[in-house]
Order: sequence, then structure tokens, then C-alpha cells
Amino acid sequence: MSVEKIFDAVLDFEEDDVVALVKKEITAGTDVAKILNEGLIGAMDEVGKQFSAGILFVPEMLMAAQAMKAGLDELKPHLAKGASATRGTVIIGTVKGDLHDIGKNLVAMIMEGAGFEVFDVGMDVDVEKFLSAAKEKNANIIAMSALLTTTMPAMEEVVKAIRAQGLSIKTLVGGAPVTPAFAQKIGADAYCEDAPAAVEAARSFVA
Repeated sequence: MSVEKIFDAVLDFEEDDVVALVKKEITAGTDVAKILNEGLIGAMDEVGKQFSAGILFVPEMLMAAQAMKAGLDELKPHLAKGASATRGTVIIGTVKGDLHDIGKNLVAMIMEGAGFEVFDVGMDVDVEKFLSAAKEKNANIIAMSALLTTTMPAMEEVVKAIRAQGLSIKTLVGGAPVTPAFAQKIGADAYCEDAPAAVEAARSFVA
């Protein structure tokens, strides 16, 4: 038994194997922080690298994320005992008027796999819901997705509201129609073209 086998099982998209291996490592007394960081987070970092290199594509990244999440769910009760601190807290959702969630769901899973505490507030999320969730959870980051050009202005409303209320919350924006120029125009802290980019940006804000 070894944490490396968990790493490999995530890369092989073997959800059942990941769960079984995590259980074995917990029973064997392996440090849960090691299981998390070297087995699960390490594997998703590798997935991100392979995606960026064009070796893996969205379907494979989604399968790896699902396998990782299954292992993470097995590990969570033990992490809750204070074995490992999260890297930061993220509120994620699809903006008001938009009902697309595949990309948002993938980013949420990848972020969770990277060690962030993620609260998914769903689709069609208005300004107040984003901000109230962020305040309630003491979030570092609000991540917003839009798949329709008509809903992109809702991102700017959230950014403006954060500034108006003097909140120290970073904003990430992404989605098919979103561009770096648009992100800069509305004052978002980062444009993320894909899930690995979102993780990289989030890490830079909580480092």
C-alpha cells in the first residue's frame, strides 16, 4: 500500500480504486494530510499539467476530478478533525440569467482537489446570493461562470458590489464568451480560461 497508488488511480480515472486505496491508507495510519496532498492534490496537479500540455482533454479531466472527489469524500471526516487546513475558501456559481453548469462543476471539483474549501451556490446566482454566501463562509474568492454573452454583465455587478461594500474578496471569471479584455474591463482580479488556470489564480491569491 502506498499513497503513490492513490495518485496513479486518480490518473487512471479508477474511482472505486481511489476510494478503496484511501480507506486502506487511513486504516494503516497514514497521515491524512499526506494522503490529501501527495495522493489526491498531487494527482490533480498532474492532471492540470497534462491538460495544459494537450495530453488530456475535458472529458478525461472530468473523470479524474470525479475519482479524486470520491477519495476526498472518504477523507473529509478525518480532515474535519483538524488534520489539514484548507488553502482558502471559494464561492462558485453561474451568474444571474445563466443555467449552464458543466464548466462550473468541473472548476469546483478541481479547486476542491487542490485543497480549497468550495461552496457551490449553483446557477442563476444574483449579486446578493454571491455576496451573502461569501460573507457567511468568510470566503477569500468568488468564482463566476457565464456561458451566454447576455449574462456576462452580471459579473461586473458582483465586482462593483464587492468594491462598494469594501470587501477584500478576489474575483475569478470564466466561461466560453469571457475574455481577458472583458475581465480587465470589469475589474475582475483574474480571467481563467480553464479549470487549471482557475486553481493557479486562486493559489496566487491565498499564497
